[in-house]
Amino acid sequence: MSFYTDRILKDRPDFRYIHSILKEGERVLDLGCGTGELLEVLREKGLRCQGIERDEDCVIRCVQKGLYVHHGDIDDGLFHHLDKSFDYVIVNQTIQQTLHPGDIIRETLRIGKKAIVVFPNFGHWRIRLSILHDGQTPVTPLMPYRWYDTPNLHFLSNLDFKEFCEFENIKISNSAFFRKNRTVSLFPNLFCDLALFVLQE
Repeated sequence: MSFYTDRILKDRPDFRYIHSILKEGERVLDLGCGTGELLEVLREKGLRCQGIERDEDCVIRCVQKGLYVHHGDIDDGLFHHLDKSFDYVIVNQTIQQTLHPGDIIRETLRIGKKAIVVFPNFGHWRIRLSILHDGQTPVTPLMPYRWYDTPNLHFLSNLDFKEFCEFENIKISNSAFFRKNRTVSLFPNLFCDLALFVLQE
């Protein structure tokens, strides 16, 4: 493992978890891949990786790294991908920024055998307390924007997501919850900043 990958995995518990469950040779599509840090880490492990990103500057940086990334907006649909053409489709801290998250999650499970969805947990106790105390939409390290300039269109908690999966008959095959660089096991809807769910039909 390179020094770069080792440093990234130490700093990002969500990346570390994803890296641990994916196997060499598997096909992965990262939706909203940003500048490609996760793709780099997975490529080094021997996975066959692709990404989709709507920010042109991010796409250029990915291409400069030798990553296979398409410029596009996942809100426009994923119809050009065949059924079950990927082992995993990853939506890491992107789903809350989409117009129709339910449609996108259903599409990830059409084109992928499994999906990994990661999002900031709006049910964290500090957020609840902030709303109660200040009466305003909170600003946090994972959601550092004011209401008028945030890319986040939907604010959800772990329980909201579980309810969605139950309603849609989507199986949650695994989950993990993080607070800063640690895993949270006790009352994650109260204490985790970041929630990760592994889904399958």
